[in-house]
Amino acid sequence: MRAGGKPALARALARLERAAGTAEAARLLDAADAEPKGEVLGLTGPPGVGKSTLTGALVRMFRDMGLTVGVVAVDPSSMRSGGALLGDRARIPSDPEDGGLFIRSFAARDRLGGLSDLAFGAVVLMRALFDRVIVETVGVGQSEADVALVGDTILLAVQPASGDALQFIKAGVMELPDVVAVTKADIGPAARRARDELESALTLASPNDARWTPPVALVSSQTGEGLDALAGHLSAHSAFLQTDGRLEKRRRAQAEARIAAALRGRFGTEGVRAALAGLLGSEGGQFGREAAAARLLLERLHAAR
Repeated sequence: MRAGGKPALARALARLERAAGTAEAARLLDAADAEPKGEVLGLTGPPGVGKSTLTGALVRMFRDMGLTVGVVAVDPSSMRSGGALLGDRARIPSDPEDGGLFIRSFAARDRLGGLSDLAFGAVVLMRALFDRVIVETVGVGQSEADVALVGDTILLAVQPASGDALQFIKAGVMELPDVVAVTKADIGPAARRARDELESALTLASPNDARWTPPVALVSSQTGEGLDALAGHLSAHSAFLQTDGRLEKRRRAQAEARIAAALRGRFGTEGVRAALAGLLGSEGGQFGREAAAARLLLERLHAAR
């Protein structure tokens, strides 16, 4: 893949999607995991905050620095059809001839934490090929935290006038970021007020590392305001991770968490499917009485352990 460039990576990702869960896919991902080249920047935040526009600005910034960049953009899936527009990449300016930039979109599917299962594998693979991998999650709320399973540095984007300090404090995502960006800084006072409230909220949250205080940057992807300061914060956190084995410890913990999530999701889903199939096949009438059906399902799951 390193020799084949973007076409080889595109073919590998397509094959990885078709062969998910197979021994072939496991060998590929283990080989990539053993040779990480770059760092992963996880970008998360609520819908409409400007994540895709900020991703585009970060891509330009990294490419101007001479760094190769891979982007994993996750779009929400329809609850009815399961399909996704995959339109986030439309907001990320790119040159098809640029061999140092690769963008891949994924549908969130049935994952509620901001990423998809396939995105995890894509990040591990792209991390072995690029200097920087940006993971842009689907718009998340107060507690979705999948981005913490892949990001070396977690960047939380917050828009002005999105809530007071109490709203920030009670949000579970406030315990995740290593750096925070207040977007749309060009609107003025509201952005500065949001920055002040965020800085207050962060003093009450439990940080990833007690020796690192997440800085807050005011940025405007449209005007470029604050991007240099944001780049400085990201570089500082990257340097921080290189001390005392922090990067290796973080990646090891992430790998263990992804394994646990995969096992929980697979066996939980398959167990429920099997129990439902048995109930529908022999005692479908039980579904007219919800409490009785739920109790019967639990009994069958316990008996199967």
